[in-house]
Amino acid sequence: MDAKADAPLNHATAADDSLVRGGPFFRLQRALGLIRPNQWNLGRRITFFVALAWLPMLVLTVLLNPKGLPSFLIEYRIYARLFLAIPALLIGEVLMATRFREVWAHIRQAELLDAPDLAYMNKVIATLVRVREALLPELAVLALLVVHTATSYRGLVDSTPWLGHGTGADFHLTPAGWYGIVVSAPLFQFFLGLSLWKWLQWTYFTFRLSQRHLKLVPAHPDQHAGLGFLGHTAAAFAPIAFAVSAVVGATWRNDILYHGARLMDFKLPAIALLVIVALIGLGPLAFFVPKLAVLRRKGIMEYALLGHIQSAAFHEKWILRRAGHEAEFLQAQESTTLNNYGQAFTRINQLKPFPADLNSLYTLAAAVAIPALPTVLAQIPLVVVLTDLLKALR
Repeated sequence: MDAKADAPLNHATAADDSLVRGGPFFRLQRALGLIRPNQWNLGRRITFFVALAWLPMLVLTVLLNPKGLPSFLIEYRIYARLFLAIPALLIGEVLMATRFREVWAHIRQAELLDAPDLAYMNKVIATLVRVREALLPELAVLALLVVHTATSYRGLVDSTPWLGHGTGADFHLTPAGWYGIVVSAPLFQFFLGLSLWKWLQWTYFTFRLSQRHLKLVPAHPDQHAGLGFLGHTAAAFAPIAFAVSAVVGATWRNDILYHGARLMDFKLPAIALLVIVALIGLGPLAFFVPKLAVLRRKGIMEYALLGHIQSAAFHEKWILRRAGHEAEFLQAQESTTLNNYGQAFTRINQLKPFPADLNSLYTLAAAVAIPALPTVLAQIPLVVVLTDLLKALR
C-alpha cells in the first residue's frame, strides 16, 4: 500500500481539481516535508503522526509515572485510536482522492454530460476546490474540537494508573493523561473531522451532478442505467467507518473488562452505528434515485411499445402466416432480434433506482465489524467465536 501511495502521480491526478488533495493542513504538511509534490508519502505521514501522538505519552509515563507504565502498555484504547484509527483515516484520504477522480474521469470518458452540463460541473469542481483551500472550514473543525475537549474531557478519562488518579473532585490527570487529552485524542478527532468534511464536499458534488441532464441508458447492463460505477465510491467511506468503529469498540471493550458492562448492552448502539455508517456512506447516491426511478418507468413504457410492434410482426409472420415457410424459420433474423430485444427489456425491468449493489453495503458492514471483533473477544473467547463460525459454515 505504501509503495503505491508513495509513487509519483501522473498529470491527471494533479491537485488542481481534487476534492481531497489540498487545504491549509495539507499545505502545512508539505511545508514540513511530510508530503512531496505529486506524492502522498503515506508511510512517512503515518509514522510521524502516530509517533507524535504516542511517543510523548510513553516518555512522560516512563519518566514521571513509572508505576503507570504497565497499564499504559496494555491500554487497548490507545492502540485503537492511534495505531488503527489514524492510519485508517490517512489511508482513507488517498482512497477518497482516487475514487473521486475515477468517477469524474469516467463521467467525461463516457460522455454522460452534454457540453453545457459538463461546463457547469467544471464550475462546481472549481468552487469546491476554492472551498477546499479556504482556511475557515478547517478552523471550524479545530474550533469544534477545542469546545468538545473543554466541555467533555472528564467523560473521556478514568482512574487508569497511567491516565489519572483519584475520584470525583479529587481526580487528577497525569502528565501523560494531559497530553492524551490535549494532543493525542484531538489529533484523531481532527483527522476524522477533515475526512467527514471531504466527504461532505463529495456529497455536494453528487447532489449537483444528480441535477444535470445525464445521458443514461435504461437497458445498460450494469442495471443502473450506466451509473453503477458510482457504487464503488462507498468503499471510500469504509476507512472512516473502520476508524470510528475501532475507537468506539475500544471504549466498549474497556467498559466490559473494567466496568462490568455486558456485550449485549451495546447491541442497539452497534446497530445504530451500522445504520449511520450506511446512511452516510451511501447517502450521496440517494440523489440519483428519483432520476433512475423515472427513467425505469419511462423505459418500460417506451420499450414495451416497440416490443409490442416487434412481437406483433413476429406473431403475424411466423404464427399466423407460417404455412409454407417453416423451413425458413431457423435462418430467420426475426427470432434472434426478438430474443435480443427481450433481453434488453428484461434489463430495463430489472433496473435498480439506487446506483449501488449489496457489495457496497457489505464493504461498509465489514469496515464496522472487523475492528469491533476485540470487543466481542473481551467477553466471548476466540475459540467459541471460531467454533460458532465453523458451525455456521456447515
